[in-house]
Amino acid sequence: MDAIDRAMLSLLQDDGRATMTEVAAQVGLSLSACHRRFRDLEAKGVIRGFRADVDLELLGFPFEALVFVTMRAGDAVVIAEFEAGVAEIPHVVQAHRLFGEPDYQLYVAARSKQHFQELYDERLSQLPGVQRLTSTLIMKTLVAGRSPG
Repeated sequence: MDAIDRAMLSLLQDDGRATMTEVAAQVGLSLSACHRRFRDLEAKGVIRGFRADVDLELLGFPFEALVFVTMRAGDAVVIAEFEAGVAEIPHVVQAHRLFGEPDYQLYVAARSKQHFQELYDERLSQLPGVQRLTSTLIMKTLVAGRSPG
C-alpha cells in the first residue's frame, strides 16, 4: 500500500459517498486507475464494506456505556458461547476481545439508564462464563471510525 492508496482510504473514510471521479481527482489519478486501486483494496480486504455512520442519540439510544468483562475461565467452548451470546444482543454495538484483563470490552447503547440496567442484569451478566462486569459511561466521543496514518 502506498501514499495514494492511503489518500484514497482517507478520502473514503471522510466521505464514503464520494464518487470514484471525485476520489480520482483528489488523489491525481485517472478514473480507470482509481477504480483498479479501489478494487485491489477491496480484494485484499483492506476495504471491508461501507455503512452509515448513525447518531445513536437521534435513534433513541443516548445512553452509551463501555462494559468490561472478566471471564471465569478461558475454555474454548465457553469463549465461543460467550461471543455468540454477545453477537445476539443488538444493543452491543461494538465488542472487542482484549489481551490481559479484562477479557472483553463491549460498547453498549441503551434508551436510558433504566434500559441499560435491564440489559446489564438480564442479558450481559447472564452470558456464559462471565465472572465480573465493570461499566463506565461515555461522556463524549472525541475520535471515531478512522484508521491510522
